[in-house]
Amino acid sequence: MFRRADLYTTVFSIGIQNAFVYRWNFLFRALFGLIPLAATIWIWRAVFQSSGSEVAGYSFGEMVFYFIAVTLVESLVSPTDDEWQIAADIREGRISAFLLRPVNYFLYRASLFASSRAVYLVMTAPPVIALALFMAGDMHLPANATTWVAFAASLVMAGAIQFLIAYVLATLGFWVLEISTLVFILYSFEYFLSGRIFPIDVMPAGVAAVLKLTPFPYELYFPVAVWMGRVSGGDLWFGLAVQAGWVLALFALSRWLWRQGVRRYGAYGG
Repeated sequence: MFRRADLYTTVFSIGIQNAFVYRWNFLFRALFGLIPLAATIWIWRAVFQSSGSEVAGYSFGEMVFYFIAVTLVESLVSPTDDEWQIAADIREGRISAFLLRPVNYFLYRASLFASSRAVYLVMTAPPVIALALFMAGDMHLPANATTWVAFAASLVMAGAIQFLIAYVLATLGFWVLEISTLVFILYSFEYFLSGRIFPIDVMPAGVAAVLKLTPFPYELYFPVAVWMGRVSGGDLWFGLAVQAGWVLALFALSRWLWRQGVRRYGAYGG
């Protein structure tokens, strides 16, 4: 009999195998995902040419480094259709099989999330690293071991935040038939406020300070800022604390919604 940990290790392995069945889909998704990166670099080049040598403390090389790092971090932490799959499991009654067996559905989905991120990183990393090497003269990786440790911790928590947001959205499927409107509304905010389009610190200081109390900057901007050494000292520890707080809050919300949803699901004979 498998131990409980072995079960989720097996799920992770199966997730990787399933992902490689659709490896061309992953490859094309990764390659076409570089098109927005190239367009972003081109746009910021025009901005720097018109505004001078620096924008909000970023040189052009640092800005390129920022968006290359965002692309890499995004490949590691952003869900791929997880919310739709979880919502479909609820809507179509497939969670009944998990409720009748000693399988934790949350850990099952987290294992699949981790496996898909591992595959996507393998597909995305080579072209992004090639671009990074091409721009090597403008990029400087941190030499401080503490920065690397803080970056690793922030990266793990960024992945947890993104997965938990997707999970929370999906569990709303216990109450609404279609979650697409809710997903698009939330992800519209996330797209602009997570650091995909611009670093949060190019915004006015007051606006940036307010945004840093929300979960969105901790999905992409904050881990990248840590990696680039733009956050240090008290600001670093404050950011890690806020990020950890959002992980705990979203985890608690996800478990509460799941319990309430399963109770409702059972009451309706799911």
